[in-house]
Amino acid sequence: MNSPFRRNAALQNGMLPVDIVLGPAWWHRHEGITFDEDYFFHPARRVEVERRMEQALYDRWGRFGLGADHHTNLPVAGAVHLAAGFLIAEMLGCTVRYSEAKPPEVVPANAATLRLEPERAFASPAFERLRKLVDALEARCGYVVGDVNFGGILNHALDVRGQTILMDLMDRPDEAAGFFAALAEVQDRFTTFIERRTGSSSISVNRTLRHIPKPVYLHSECSHVMISTNDYERFLLPFDAEWSRRRRPFGIHYCGADPHRYAESFAKVPHLDFLDVGWPGDLRTLRRHLPDTFLNIRYSPVEIAKQTPDEIRRTVRRLVHDSACPYLTGVCCINMDDQVTDDQVAALFEEVEQLRGEYAAQENP
Repeated sequence: MNSPFRRNAALQNGMLPVDIVLGPAWWHRHEGITFDEDYFFHPARRVEVERRMEQALYDRWGRFGLGADHHTNLPVAGAVHLAAGFLIAEMLGCTVRYSEAKPPEVVPANAATLRLEPERAFASPAFERLRKLVDALEARCGYVVGDVNFGGILNHALDVRGQTILMDLMDRPDEAAGFFAALAEVQDRFTTFIERRTGSSSISVNRTLRHIPKPVYLHSECSHVMISTNDYERFLLPFDAEWSRRRRPFGIHYCGADPHRYAESFAKVPHLDFLDVGWPGDLRTLRRHLPDTFLNIRYSPVEIAKQTPDEIRRTVRRLVHDSACPYLTGVCCINMDDQVTDDQVAALFEEVEQLRGEYAAQENP
């Protein structure tokens, strides 16, 4: 029997994937994990701490499939259990501050010019540390998994140039376009390096992607809340369009509150397979413009900690129905802090399981 629900052939995912990411404050309080430089770059500690994280997830929510690798010492190249996009900024000359219970903080470099030489990023101490880490893990285990959050073009432009880049779009548009092209080259080369070594590039951007068989290239556009859709289409859409043709499945990570503002613009991307939908984005508007795009619902980590389990279940149900297709919808909650309870997290998974059963009954009456 033919399914009544649409699918995206480039993704080949199951129905309603769901996942979470706990914030550094949660890990520090409940598991005593600290997020200094060794956490990110010491080979033995990478393996040890990732296994501890898997065990903690298994102990609390293993019944939902979390922590499946708790029994394995995986050679994980990047922090796939943490939302931390900082490395390319450090490669480009920004200072990064590490701390015990927070993700690494990027200090904008406020560069005086828009000149950028991509080759210098790959001769930087920051990239050399990553290369040595990957080499050491591979030498020890014979393979490497995971990836490293690579951010996005405008995110890095703000890291390197500071907010002056927003004025550059008006005052020096040709130079700004060249600056973006150089940043895109760095990003493209970086993700190619990671994907060749580990097989993926973007699980560290959103863990939902681990439920999709083919590795998705997920471009972070967190800072697009600061620009107009006209500026996006003029300066940045061409990169998304090219990547969507060349690095498919292609996705956009938009964690801002207004992804629906970009619905018509994102519809101009030739192959937008995956869209991370920031809270409280209008899913109905996005679905109307993006009928074949997987819409990944990002439940607010602030709201989930305030709500009762029943309120969480009702909200999940409403949002999934707004997205209108179980094979083109996912649910996640990223960067929950130490105030969230086990029962609140469980409610997210429980409602998704309930919805899967209901949709399966419609598919196979």
